[in-house]
Amino acid sequence: MSKAKVVVLTGITTTGTPHLGNYVGAIRPAIEASRDPNVLPFYFLADYHALIKCQEPKRIQQSTLEIAATWLALGLNTDNAVFYRQSDIPEVTELAWILSCVTAKGLMNRAHAYKAAVAENTEKGEPDPDKGISMGLFCYPILMAADILLFKAQRIPVGKDQIQHLEMARDIAARFNHLYGEHFVLPEAVVREETAVLKGLDGRKMSKSYDNTIPIFASEKQLRKLILKIKTNSLPPEAPKDPDTCTLFSLYQAFASPEEIEQVRRRYQQGIAWGEMKQFLFEYLNAYFRDARTRYEALLQHPEEIERKLREGAAKAREFAVPFMREIRQAVGIAPLAGG
Repeated sequence: MSKAKVVVLTGITTTGTPHLGNYVGAIRPAIEASRDPNVLPFYFLADYHALIKCQEPKRIQQSTLEIAATWLALGLNTDNAVFYRQSDIPEVTELAWILSCVTAKGLMNRAHAYKAAVAENTEKGEPDPDKGISMGLFCYPILMAADILLFKAQRIPVGKDQIQHLEMARDIAARFNHLYGEHFVLPEAVVREETAVLKGLDGRKMSKSYDNTIPIFASEKQLRKLILKIKTNSLPPEAPKDPDTCTLFSLYQAFASPEEIEQVRRRYQQGIAWGEMKQFLFEYLNAYFRDARTRYEALLQHPEEIERKLREGAAKAREFAVPFMREIRQAVGIAPLAGG
């Protein structure tokens, strides 16, 4: 009897252009998992989640295009992985409503994002602590729970800031199972402690929030310009330098082999000019992504190919979602009165 595959699920919010930090932290390990015959990975473009923070239709559509093209260009194995757009699976939002009917409001009151928004209003002296807070933000953990529970996902790779949402998904699933019988798998958070936090242009964590990112598929000209902007100290070229406090080295380290890393570490000890290191890093990253960049640019010219892949993924996803939602409807009493 063959061993059942482990179901892993990851969502990507469609509000920005993928950058090197996204690649190292999420995309690269996900693509590796897509090639693992023992794993059944679900990767989805979380466009409904994007609406919570972004009310710019063109930005969401452009981000959807760029993110899908990025994952495909970098080698996502769509024969094994289920790669789809959240909004193509109507069962997600249907399940979110059913789950909202068994979720305590008090549980949602404790969500970090909601509490932070309330605290910000309070600090500003707003008489209404809920000013500007949408129901999308408030109910975000329920939609996330639906994303996960619909596909009986067992492992969810998350950052530490998402652990609470995963715990809420477990609580919601357990409550539903208590009321209606055992239907949902209780998912487990997988926190990748070993994943390095990539530094951005200013030495802080690479993040859209800090405007310090390097897009994965920046053009050669743009890539060189961004690397030249990376902050360094004022040590002269001949002075030994500490690689472990250097943004340039940390970026290189995230992509190079152990042998390559050791060679460059020695160059730091011997003294290396910052201009030389920046040029070296540019050439290395440019070569690293060259072939994938060519595939990415070709995909952008043919969005119909990306759309075809997403529709194929949605069809695969609904092979799981449709029968399971039939089971859930039956469990809560929403079912044909006769003949089905």
